[in-house]
Amino acid sequence: MNHAHWKTRRTRRLLGEQVEESAAYVEAGHAFALGQAVHDRRTLLGLSQAELARRAGMTQPQISTIEGGDSLPTLPLLTRLAKALDASLTIDLDGDASSFVFSPHGGRPGDGEPEDGRSAA
Repeated sequence: MNHAHWKTRRTRRLLGEQVEESAAYVEAGHAFALGQAVHDRRTLLGLSQAELARRAGMTQPQISTIEGGDSLPTLPLLTRLAKALDASLTIDLDGDASSFVFSPHGGRPGDGEPEDGRSAA
């Protein structure tokens, strides 16, 4: 196949073509969505990566790696992150509709949460 016949996954889906995604592609999407959720909650709270790292018992480069979508943290690490972000983490792994949501503890109005608080893969 030459470059003139190359199509993106999105283009192929829009054309109704069958698109099979590798496990690595799906995993990368999850890592990116989780990183975006961590970033969104951290910036909403006005925290630096260094401050979040301190609160979670991590290093700033580790936070950067997670936010960049370059890592899939373990469950214990996700628990520490949620606590450091003063939130509960809900993970919904449902195919294309997977999402990672940090919900503030107590669901207090005015916490500045985005409309639905979601970061999706």
